[in-house]
Amino acid sequence: MGNVCHLFLTREKAYFLHNLLSGEGIQCVAQFHKETLFDDYCISSQNEDCIAFAVDISLLQCAVRSSVSICSEIGAAGSAANRLQIKLVKTLPPNCTQAMPFLTFETKGYKSAVIQDVPISKPLSRAQGLELQTALDMAQDIPPTLVQVPDLNQLQNFVDRMKRVGDLLNVSIYKYQQL
Repeated sequence: MGNVCHLFLTREKAYFLHNLLSGEGIQCVAQFHKETLFDDYCISSQNEDCIAFAVDISLLQCAVRSSVSICSEIGAAGSAANRLQIKLVKTLPPNCTQAMPFLTFETKGYKSAVIQDVPISKPLSRAQGLELQTALDMAQDIPPTLVQVPDLNQLQNFVDRMKRVGDLLNVSIYKYQQL
């Protein structure tokens, strides 16, 4: 699998899309209802509240891993409210004259707080977004594989495992929905 995937955010769902536009190699679609990933979710765009961009999987994994580590400091006794916020921002990086888009992770733990900026591509244009939506609609013909990911720790583990996938992936599904 390649190092870059598209993140496609809509009013109701977040999609992680790999190789849908290129059509080469392994194609992967991971779809999450907003309630699965977020306690509070707000999206606004001039493209019917849909935002799509490319992100480096290894950088996203690093940010998710450290956020999970910091959030786990709170433990069962601490408050979960506002411990992790993810925002799309435009920031002026050091030694640059033009602002660039980032996916910013603001994580607050019991002993520490961290802000991480994960660089992303410019949000896709309306035409590129339609092309991605068309590819996503066509991907509905791909045989479905159910992988349930109920929390952030399991999402991190899933991303870790998918990063190591080689040129060939064999999936076996047993009687009780076990992979």
